Amino acid sequence: MAVALFAAAAACAAGGAEAQVRAKADVRCEQAPEVLLYDCTVALADSRTGEPLAGLAVTVGADMPSMAGAHSVRPVAAAEGPAKGTYRFGLELEMHGDWALMINLSGATRDRVVKVLRFEDGRVGEATPSRR
Repeated sequence: MAVALFAAAAACAAGGAEAQVRAKADVRCEQAPEVLLYDCTVALADSRTGEPLAGLAVTVGADMPSMAGAHSVRPVAAAEGPAKGTYRFGLELEMHGDWALMINLSGATRDRVVKVLRFEDGRVGEATPSRR
């Protein structure tokens, strides 16, 4: 009997792991005409299959890793973009530097993806690891 229960529990656990979708995110931001305002687009896809993740509720917040808790941006709702799996949102930052974007997905897929980007005057790109 214990073996049957163990086998059933293992089968349920395996089925749940297969059903869980993990997201990957590609974030692009451009500076708006105002300083420290950015227009951003995130493309969300299933990390295993590459299929776009559409029809989700998406919010994006930001925190400055070098000053955790001192500088943070309240989450904003992202609107679905014209291409499947894309979402658009605006960010108003407090200063230039590296920011960790927390992309929260809910709906058919529930996940959180964190992307760290460097926001500079007129340029947004991948953050580089700090040297210690």
